[in-house]
Amino acid sequence: MIRILLADDHALVRSGIRSLLERTGERAGPGSLGPMEVVAETSDGREAARLARVMAPDLAILDVAMPRLNGIEAVRQIRDELPATRVIMLSMHADSKYVYESLRAGAAGYVLKDSVFDELLSAIKAVMGGRTHVSPPLAALWQTAVGRAQDLAASTSDVDKLSPREREVLQLVGEGQSNREIADALGVSVRTVETHRENVTRKLEIRTVAGLTRFAIRNGLCSLEP
Repeated sequence: MIRILLADDHALVRSGIRSLLERTGERAGPGSLGPMEVVAETSDGREAARLARVMAPDLAILDVAMPRLNGIEAVRQIRDELPATRVIMLSMHADSKYVYESLRAGAAGYVLKDSVFDELLSAIKAVMGGRTHVSPPLAALWQTAVGRAQDLAASTSDVDKLSPREREVLQLVGEGQSNREIADALGVSVRTVETHRENVTRKLEIRTVAGLTRFAIRNGLCSLEP
């Protein structure tokens, strides 16, 4: 039995993937993936990380762009605490930078959403077999990304200046939340949030909320989607 955590902020996508996995599990036979069960699902990254700690799934399927905590940060948290849990990222972004950051964070697979229902089972078979899977349209980009790893690392150095908590705060700022709302979401004081924001502003040398929001969107910490 492959126990799966599913996280995507679109209910229809989650429903479709869950149905696909359940149907496949029912047809399990020689050479198949075997039975699969979605043991938990959610619409945001922070809850995904929490559920992973509680359920310790074999596999987590995570959307890259989720509210409260983006998928890449969620992968980092899950893999830090549950190194045996394999992770497949779902994304609308056909961009080598997102692939690079996802796999660097600890994901083993990256599947484009427009081909998820055709490709997901192959991705699951690969990652559960200890291999890496990247959507075929991105294969060449991924090879380029590997070859240019140092350049890509340099291009994301501004993000790397931030601590995990500072990246969380930056995402919530980019989503338009106030200091009080961020404090409530993270379970910390408003003053602590203010300190994190000051650190982010200083490290990135960006002084305005609009500038921080643009940076967060450009670097995949939050999405343009409502």
